[in-house]
Amino acid sequence: MLASHSLTALRSWPSRTSASSVAAIRRFHLAAPLRLASPTLNQPSSSFSFAQGSYSPALAPVDPEDAGLIIENTVDIDAAEFKDAANRMAGLTGDLRSLISKISLGGGAEARKRHLSRKKLLPRDRIAQLLDPGSPFLELSQLAGHKLYKKDGKTDEYDDVPAGGIITGIGRVSGVDCMIVANDSTVKGGTYYPITVKKHVRAQEIAMENNLPCIYLVDSGGAFLPLQSDVFPDKLHFGRIFFNQANLSSLFIPQIAVVLGSCTAGGAYVPAMSDEAVIVRNQGTIFLGGPPLVRAATGEVVTAEELGGGDVHSKISGVTDHLASSDQDALAKTRRIVASLNRRRPPYPSAHSHFIPLGSETSLAPPVEPLYDINELGGIVGGDGRRGFDVKQVIARLVDGSRWTEFKEFYGPTLKCGFARIHGMPIGIIANDGILFSEAAVKGAHFIELCSQRNIPLLFLQNITGFMVGKAAEASGIAKHGAKLVTAVSTAKIPKFTVIIGNSFGAGNYGMCGRAFGPRFMWMWPNGRIGVMGGEQAAGVLAQVTRDAKTKRGEDWAVEAEEKFKGPIRERYESEAHPYYASARLWDDGVIDPADTRKVLALAMSIAMNKPAEETTFGVFRM
Repeated sequence: MLASHSLTALRSWPSRTSASSVAAIRRFHLAAPLRLASPTLNQPSSSFSFAQGSYSPALAPVDPEDAGLIIENTVDIDAAEFKDAANRMAGLTGDLRSLISKISLGGGAEARKRHLSRKKLLPRDRIAQLLDPGSPFLELSQLAGHKLYKKDGKTDEYDDVPAGGIITGIGRVSGVDCMIVANDSTVKGGTYYPITVKKHVRAQEIAMENNLPCIYLVDSGGAFLPLQSDVFPDKLHFGRIFFNQANLSSLFIPQIAVVLGSCTAGGAYVPAMSDEAVIVRNQGTIFLGGPPLVRAATGEVVTAEELGGGDVHSKISGVTDHLASSDQDALAKTRRIVASLNRRRPPYPSAHSHFIPLGSETSLAPPVEPLYDINELGGIVGGDGRRGFDVKQVIARLVDGSRWTEFKEFYGPTLKCGFARIHGMPIGIIANDGILFSEAAVKGAHFIELCSQRNIPLLFLQNITGFMVGKAAEASGIAKHGAKLVTAVSTAKIPKFTVIIGNSFGAGNYGMCGRAFGPRFMWMWPNGRIGVMGGEQAAGVLAQVTRDAKTKRGEDWAVEAEEKFKGPIRERYESEAHPYYASARLWDDGVIDPADTRKVLALAMSIAMNKPAEETTFGVFRM
C-alpha cells in the first residue's frame, strides 16, 4: 500500500523550493515510511551514517522545539500595576475605535443622502461588493487628514476631511490580492486635498513594492482648487499619480479604473492610463474640461453625459472598455477583469487561508496560536511611554506557539533579536528593550545580514529613546556602530515591517526602520510617541541652553520662571508626537489596536509574498 509523502516533510527542504517542485514532491510516494535502525554517528559502518532513533520523512520534523523555545510567561494579570496599565490602554483603544467609526461614515449625513439619492453605492459598500465574500480588507491610513486643515485660519476649528477623502487598502478580488483606491465623493465632492494626493501616491508605492494590481474606484471632482499650490506642481503632487500608473503598468502590474462618478480635468487620465476601464452609463463622466469650461472656452452648450458619458467613451472615443448599467454591474465586471489577469491564486484550505499565499518561496508551517492571550498586551505596555516593560512578553503574544529562537541572547541585551513564525510564516524580529549601545547596534546589523541571506522578512518593534550618549559612548564608537545598523536597515531588500509599540525618538527611529527607511508597512499603537525627542527631554535641553546663556550674561533664572518656560515646550512636543498627529500626516500606515497586531502583521506578510525576493547588496560598514 502506498504511503503519501506528507507536506510536513517539505519543511526540512531549502526555503527556495519552487512551487512546481513542491507540487512534484507532493505527488511523490514511498512504498512504506522509511524507518532505519541507526548506529551512532560516532560509529560509522560505511561511508555514511545515521543519527540515533528512527526516521520517517512523512513525520519529520517531529520536535516542536525546532520552531524555537517557548518564551516563559512572567506577566501577573492579577497585579494592580497590570490592571491599571490595561485600563489606560483600554481607554486609548476605545477612543481610537470611536474615532475610526466616525471617520468611516465619510462625509456628513446630507452628503451621504445626496449620494444615495443618485442610486450610487457609498464607497465602503462599493469595496465590500468588489471583495471576495468573507475575505479580509487591510485598510490603510484611516486617520489621514484628521485635524490637519484649519478652517479659515482659525486655530481651534478644522476642516473635516475624513480618511483624507479617499479610502485605500488591500483586499482579495477573484482570488488576487489587489490595492484598492476609492474616492469618497461625500467628502468635499471627492476632490483632492494635499493629503489625498499623498495617500493615493502611498497606495501606489505599496502596490509597486508588493506587486499588487491596482483598482481605482473613481468618483472625484479633481484637485481642491483653494489649495492648488500644494496639490499640483511638485514632484510628489497630483501628476505623480499618473507617472506611477504608467510605471506600474510597465512593470506588468495591472491598472484597472472603474468610473462610478465624476472624473474631471487631470483626473481623466486615471481611466485613460489604465490597462482596462469600466464606466457606468448616466453616472460616470470623463472629461478634461467640464461643461462650464467648455462653454466659457468655445461657447458650446453641452451636458456632462453628452460631453463625456459612458456611451461617448465606450462607443465613440474608446477611452473606456466596458459599459455598465449600475455600480453593482460595474463591480461585477471588474471582478471578471481581475479573474482574467492570469495571476496565481491562493488556496482556500482552511480558516487561515487568507494568510497563506500560493507559490511562495518561503518555507511555511501550520499556523499555531500564541500560548498567551493577545488581549494582555495592553496591561503589559500600558498607556504611559515612561513605563518600562519586558518586550519578550510582547513577542510571546504575537508569534506562533509563543516560540522563538533568540540570537545573541547575552550580547547587546537592550536589543532583542530572534526568529519566529506568525501564522506559519517565518519572521525575524528586532525589538527594543532599552537604549541602543554599540554592542546592540552591531548585533542588530549582524541579524539583518542573516535575515537577508535567508530571505526572511523583518519585524521591528520600536520602543526606543535613542542611542547611548556621553564621553564613554563616543569613545567606544557609538556613531560608527550605530551607522552599521542604519546601513543594514537601509540596504536590506527583504520585506520589512515596523510597529511602534512605545516611543520612537531620535536616531533610534532610524536604526529601527522608521518611515524614511522604507518598511513595506508601518503602524503605531495608540500609546506610541514619535519625534526628535520626548517633550521632557526637549524642554530640558532648551532650558539648559537658555540657562547657560543667562549665566554668561550674569542673570539669574528662578525655578518658577524655568518651569513656565518648559510648559509650552512639553505641550507642543506631546501634541506633535501623538499617534493621531503622526497618522493624520501619513507618517505611518495607520494606528492599530495592539490586540489586532498579529492579524494585521499576518496579512501584511502574506501580501509581501506577492513579490519575488530581491538580492541584498550591502554598502561599506565602517569597522
